[in-house]
Amino acid sequence: MIFIRYADCMTRPIFHNRCRSQSRSILAGIDRWRGRCWLPVILSALFVAGTAEAQMGGGGGFGGGGGGGQSGPMPDAKPKFLDHVRSRDGLAIRREKGDSVVLDVKVVGNRVVSSHLIMQKLQTRKDRFYDYETVLGDVRRLTDMGSFDHVTFDLDEQPGGVSITFAVHERPVITKVVMHGNRALNNRELQGRAGVNEADPLSEFSIESARRRLIDYYQEEGFNQVAIESSIGYEDDPGVVIFRINEGPKERIEDIVIKGATIVSEARLKKIIKSRGPAVGLLRHIGNTADMRMIDDDVNTLASYYHNLGFLTATVGRRIRYDESGKWITVTFVINEGPRFTVNDVKIIGNQFITEESLRARLNLHAGDMFDGTLMRRDIGEITYGYGEMGFIYAEVEPKTVMRDEANTVDLVYEILEGDRWKVGRILVNIEGEPHLMRETTMLNMVDLREGDWIDRRSLEMNRRRIENSNLLETNPQVADAPDIKVVPRDEY
Repeated sequence: MIFIRYADCMTRPIFHNRCRSQSRSILAGIDRWRGRCWLPVILSALFVAGTAEAQMGGGGGFGGGGGGGQSGPMPDAKPKFLDHVRSRDGLAIRREKGDSVVLDVKVVGNRVVSSHLIMQKLQTRKDRFYDYETVLGDVRRLTDMGSFDHVTFDLDEQPGGVSITFAVHERPVITKVVMHGNRALNNRELQGRAGVNEADPLSEFSIESARRRLIDYYQEEGFNQVAIESSIGYEDDPGVVIFRINEGPKERIEDIVIKGATIVSEARLKKIIKSRGPAVGLLRHIGNTADMRMIDDDVNTLASYYHNLGFLTATVGRRIRYDESGKWITVTFVINEGPRFTVNDVKIIGNQFITEESLRARLNLHAGDMFDGTLMRRDIGEITYGYGEMGFIYAEVEPKTVMRDEANTVDLVYEILEGDRWKVGRILVNIEGEPHLMRETTMLNMVDLREGDWIDRRSLEMNRRRIENSNLLETNPQVADAPDIKVVPRDEY
């Protein structure tokens, strides 16, 4: 059974500078079918469920060309404040809670944080009615400032009212950050990476996090033997934070060797990894910094490359060898290719609306072929877009590989989650900025969405690119939001 939900389709195109406008958006809303009655929804596109099976052909195209669509009504302008007040018969007068009057509000215990800043956070004020819930809210607001370990209050009931005193206990703050022992990297770079500065709250957790960030930064720069210790307090100042650094030598890659590769050349594998050896001549010290994390990522990259070729049991390791100076290293990648696997069977499970024969017609990887991860991902896209052409725009396909006991064979299983089926109801154009600079039909003619059609996933992506490449809209994200088409479930709109 296919279930139905509400959703809205949004596009946000932004005008080019020559149009001197800000933004506009296309909204496609959604209606819902329940039994025999339509539930109309503002700004909606129509989504209908189907239960009958449908045949799906080979290729994937999208809907027909663009004609103008009917423009929707613009949102009502926001009324002015005075008009809003008159329509409500004036401002409502709210009586404050409480029976006692606040005679005085004091703050004690603060040394670094000013009393003026604390009083700005309080809603309990002098000459107002006393309210216990408001006082508790003030305690929470002061705690949320992050400058106090704990906050309490004391009430002094007097004949004329109540005096309230808030007692705060400030967290210790950092008075100075000292980098000791650094030579290759300056203090400004290190303090920026550490993320702790003067007047920040002092805590062991933040100092330890800063120490780890500094180690990561040094290792990115090739100082793989760096050691950093942190301490808090020095002489009479308990707020001083000191990082003692032993940088060690900066390591560079002298050579990269790949052993065990038979089906792929060593030169080809070196282009896949990110680590690089030295260049020739005067460029020997450029681009060959030894980053151990990058080298470990290269191990995973080589393993994934072989798995993609069908060597599903291939393993990759690495060895590091230093020269006498300790500054140059030779990286050796050792590959155990193993056997190449063949596809024994291709199974499709989870499909209800579309027949298995229609789905198999789209596949490029069949039983008896050598396993190829590229073809598998292409088949996943074909199945996904095949569902998307029929309105299942949220269909998902999860592949699974099951190795069999037979020699070097694997079963490929595509598990499908179809989701709901969606139709276009109404397409509304909402213009922000200067709407007179462009007609609504201009935007509607750039999209292939038509009322009553099934929403096509591939067509949505084509429409996004068409809007972006129209040269009529602003695509610079620093100026405005990039143009886009979004489908939002009606329940979440």
